[in-house]
Amino acid sequence: MTSQKPQRRLPLAAAVCATLLFALPACAQPSATPAAVGEAPAKVEKNAATGIAKLTLTQRGVDRLELKTEAVTAGTGGQVLLPYGALMYDANGKTWVYTSPGPRVYERQEVIVSKIEAGVVTASSGPPAGTQVVTVGAAELFGAEFNTGK
Repeated sequence: MTSQKPQRRLPLAAAVCATLLFALPACAQPSATPAAVGEAPAKVEKNAATGIAKLTLTQRGVDRLELKTEAVTAGTGGQVLLPYGALMYDANGKTWVYTSPGPRVYERQEVIVSKIEAGVVTASSGPPAGTQVVTVGAAELFGAEFNTGK
């Protein structure tokens, strides 16, 4: 013969679980800065002559993508060294990096690769030494530039 006490506690346990289920989402931290109504996370300005766009992101867009940059360094004989994580390939096999000429501003720049070794790209042509290049989030910038998300 089974006891009735566990069956009496079942509705109480269900009520406690339901209360926790609906109350816990209210404890979540709100987002730091809500986006302004109608504000796009990125402004894309195409250069008619080159076809390359300048992307200006909102601060929230930068934070959400968790973009990271590193500086290009000087190599030997006029070559430049950049992190392999910055290198992107387009559909035609051309190599590119996204530079950051100013705060929250990003532009794609072609790179001519001489060699890749131990995570370092040696380029005969590309951004000058000292230029910040995107090492994390470049694929998302590429998608924003070419509107691939829609």
